[in-house]
Amino acid sequence: MMTLYDLGFNEGLDKYKKEQHLTSFGIGRVISEHKDRYIIKTESNQLEAELIGNLRFTAESRYDLPVVGDWVAIHEYDKNKALIHSVYPRTSILERKAIGKLGKSQIIATNIDVGLIIQSVNRDFSINRIERYLTICNSARIKPIVVISKIDLIQASALNVLLDEIKQRIKDIPIISISNQSQQGIDEIRLELTKDKTYCLLGSSGVGKSTLINNLIGDRIMNTGEISERIDRGKHITTHRELIISENGVLIDNPGIREVGITDSSEGLDMTFDRITNLSYNCKFNDCSHTNEKGCAVLQAIENGELDNDAYINFQKMERERMFFNSNVQERKKKGKDLGKLIRTAVKQRKKDKY
Repeated sequence: MMTLYDLGFNEGLDKYKKEQHLTSFGIGRVISEHKDRYIIKTESNQLEAELIGNLRFTAESRYDLPVVGDWVAIHEYDKNKALIHSVYPRTSILERKAIGKLGKSQIIATNIDVGLIIQSVNRDFSINRIERYLTICNSARIKPIVVISKIDLIQASALNVLLDEIKQRIKDIPIISISNQSQQGIDEIRLELTKDKTYCLLGSSGVGKSTLINNLIGDRIMNTGEISERIDRGKHITTHRELIISENGVLIDNPGIREVGITDSSEGLDMTFDRITNLSYNCKFNDCSHTNEKGCAVLQAIENGELDNDAYINFQKMERERMFFNSNVQERKKKGKDLGKLIRTAVKQRKKDKY
């Protein structure tokens, strides 16, 4: 019989449940989200759930509402129906910049232990994009594993060159190359999986995320697209995030992410580009921008061939995005404070006029 611990539950969550007097409620994990409806997995059932009014109306932001991966306190009121009363604390939040919304983040999933960053070897391959995924994983303190898929599409010699290029830019991160067609590398990924951990699959459309889940589970539970002979990639099928429970751990599939926007976490960038971070300590000026200053250790390392120029360019681009995001966050906060002050002033004036 499945237990909550098979779903990723732990002693810390159990302690929180007792401290917050939630023992009278059931507990489950959000496995999918559809607008205002949620599918909740418990140790004995799968429920369709919605929020109680108090939780919905007191939420100050999207962070206060459930997302895929969350643990929630629930009350079952009918057959396969439940109400969500509260959201348990999260151990990690995997997020990116929301597309087209200045200063706003989009939560990808929560309570993730490992991010499987999947890149196929076809025309969409990009080390820059891998570094972006690494940054959002590092920002969330999630262990990253890079998975290079569709290796059956290229010769072994070309694959070795590609892997060497990745290793030159990305250090100390596990890299596994696989083919969903021949099953090469699938067992190597299985060895990385642990039953009580949660793994989030990250990557663009058509890189083979859903097919990999099918191969890991040994069953065709995820819909996959046909392979296009013209562009050597599968069609994008996954339309929403979904949590899947398996013997090898909990897996979260995602729709293909076209844009991996960076939020305001400088820590994630520092971890991804740790060589640039370490070099910057030797710069002549503390506020060195690493662009044209004399005595810049980063620029000197590029000239000496000690630092990859493409990695440097990608770092600078992501740092500009981070600063732009952060400036918009501060602007939104200022507008919120100004609006609050305006409302309070209007309320006081109304009271004066009344009396």
